[in-house]
Amino acid sequence: MLFNFTLGVFVLLVALLAASLRVLREYERAVVFQLGRFWAVKGPGLFLLIPAVQQMVRVDLRTVFLDVPTQDVITRDNVSVKVNAVIYFRVVDAEKAIINVADFLGATSQLAQTTLRSVLGKHELDSLLAERESLNLDIQKVLDAQTDVWGIKVSNVEIKHVDLNDSMIRAIARQAEAERERRAKVIHAEGELQAAQQLLQAAQTLAQQPEAMQLRYLQTLTNIAGDKASTIVFPVPMDLLAPWLASLKQPQP
Repeated sequence: MLFNFTLGVFVLLVALLAASLRVLREYERAVVFQLGRFWAVKGPGLFLLIPAVQQMVRVDLRTVFLDVPTQDVITRDNVSVKVNAVIYFRVVDAEKAIINVADFLGATSQLAQTTLRSVLGKHELDSLLAERESLNLDIQKVLDAQTDVWGIKVSNVEIKHVDLNDSMIRAIARQAEAERERRAKVIHAEGELQAAQQLLQAAQTLAQQPEAMQLRYLQTLTNIAGDKASTIVFPVPMDLLAPWLASLKQPQP
């Protein structure tokens, strides 16, 4: 009789011990409550949990991603766009993530949606299309500050798609075409200005050196002499003929 009682107690203790053993992976933590009150954060590895007295909530500390559903955003210049994004975050304080918020995944998702609309609504469409990196950083900072009380660290936010209606796409295309035409005209005008400045400098140099003007004239004659398909009539400067005319006027001996 005593043996059976001892055996029963031993089996009960072994079963109680087996039920008390818990093993957590490296990326897991257990928020332990004792009689309903927070007691400790356990893990990773092996630890004991007293049945019926202590309960635990398992928390994953790995970085997770969360798709933010497409949101209708009105930009500062009153353009309606549809934007979706993805956020990356992880739990850094398991106690806060369990005690301070009922569902930290759902709460983070809802907060991300409202923050996305709020931050993007403060910018114009051009900034939304061209400055995604800075906008991602702005959204990440706002989310990280608000989720800190939940023990959550938002590490990255990426805007995935910005959808515009067809009329806005055509308007942007016309604007881009007008901008390209404006740049082309500016570049052409700058080229004309530089060419005129160079020609003015060349004319001033030739005016200061008459010999250079004569050499330039002779070079031009050499260039056009190579073309035998046409007849060219050109004037001869009098200063080239002056020495020859002066020798004709001198009396012959």
